[in-house]
Amino acid sequence: MSDFLSMGGYGAYVWPSFALTVLILVGLLVQTLAERKRNTKRLEQMRSLRRGRSGGED
Repeated sequence: MSDFLSMGGYGAYVWPSFALTVLILVGLLVQTLAERKRNTKRLEQMRSLRRGRSGGED
């Protein structure tokens, strides 16, 4: 197991790189989900404004 973790002497470079990559991907996922939530709220607001304007004209 220790041979696997040391990666032939390159483990000190491989594991931090792997951890940084995972951290960045998780950050991108969180950012994307937050942006989606904000966009969904904005879309609902726009739809309700549109319904409000067209409601009196029908």
